[in-house]
Amino acid sequence: MDRLIYTAMTGAAATMGQEAAVAHNLANATSTGFRAELHRLRAVPIQNTQLPTRAFVVDASVADDFTPGPLQHTNRSMDVAVQGKGWLAVQLPDGSEGYTRNGSLEVSANGILQTRSGLPVVGSGGPITLPPDVEVVVGADGTVSAVPRTGARNNTTTVGQLKLVNPPEQDLRRGGDGYFRLADGNPAPADPAVRVASGYLEGSNVNVVEQMVTMISLARHYETQTKLLSVAQEMDRSAAQLVAKG
Repeated sequence: MDRLIYTAMTGAAATMGQEAAVAHNLANATSTGFRAELHRLRAVPIQNTQLPTRAFVVDASVADDFTPGPLQHTNRSMDVAVQGKGWLAVQLPDGSEGYTRNGSLEVSANGILQTRSGLPVVGSGGPITLPPDVEVVVGADGTVSAVPRTGARNNTTTVGQLKLVNPPEQDLRRGGDGYFRLADGNPAPADPAVRVASGYLEGSNVNVVEQMVTMISLARHYETQTKLLSVAQEMDRSAAQLVAKG
């Protein structure tokens, strides 16, 4: 009977974890550049020679869906969307590099080009600093130019270039802050082949209908696991009554 309890108990626990992941995906269905999380379950035997038939259910393949999301036109020069494969590099609070597809940028009070969350954007020579009273123009190759708001507007100055990277997707790991890093902790090299579209943002790649169907399926799986636990309880009670009568 304990085989039934082991499988049902761990199956219910792992299903709850999957439901939390699906809920997280749905909560970010409108988040710019969000990548959906993928989860799979599998049975793992207990490493114990005395219990060869016991098994746990574990969340075996936590992965990410790197399918590009839809491009949304914003007509804002400081909005950039990576076209196809690739990432924008940002400087994380601990000084390391993180990678994102959210290209909604702004200029800080100190003239630093940064994300909406306040992280500096990494340029080819470090953080990109902009002079005051200028408009920002981002080229397809990530070149950042400053155009004076007054005077001769044809006096464009190149102030830096966005660091655009395209590391192997299997080497990327999502952090708790939502930014991706390389598994080995090293910065990824810049890739000159990556292109961006100015005036656009990339939407989330979460398929809301698919996630809702998955949520309903997981709810049914969880209900099945709890019913199995109830069956095990009834079987235990019946067995105890038979022993008592004997």
